[in-house]
Amino acid sequence: MGRRPSGGGVSPVRAGLIAALATLVLDQASKLWLYFGTDLVMTQPWRLAPFADFVVVWNRGVSYGLFQQDGGLGRWLLVGVSLVAAIGLSVWMRRAGSRLLAVALGLIVGGALGNAIDRAAYGAVFDFVHLHAGTWSWYVFNVADGAIVAGVIGLLLDSLRPAGRDPHADVSENGSHPQA
Repeated sequence: MGRRPSGGGVSPVRAGLIAALATLVLDQASKLWLYFGTDLVMTQPWRLAPFADFVVVWNRGVSYGLFQQDGGLGRWLLVGVSLVAAIGLSVWMRRAGSRLLAVALGLIVGGALGNAIDRAAYGAVFDFVHLHAGTWSWYVFNVADGAIVAGVIGLLLDSLRPAGRDPHADVSENGSHPQA
């Protein structure tokens, strides 16, 4: 099922699955609670800090509100794309050689599934966190979106790590192998 780390602990694939499940549960729980368990819809915005509010925004597109889909075909196309991406990233996660890579992929998978559930159930994704400062305003997002961004950052960090090498396989400048 995934490689077990040599120092004990959680295997990369298990860490990725935990990240995916935690993301999915936190995303759906936060959306369900805010939408059905509070009066946010009627009393928005809720000021959390001078730079952050809770609001209700239904996003019928993808990130940053791009590719808005009003019809059923576009909605189900986006659900399908999310599911295909989650499956593909899950296959990659299963083969991940590091926990960082697997967790990054798990965050993206969990986020994609969370937003796909919203699209399938409501026809749009429920976004609720609005960051702003003065006249600057960031797009409204949710837990799934935050996890996807964190996952992409994890992928970038993983790509910057040097590939694991056998130190005995290195060749010195004069062509000889270093002594052990």
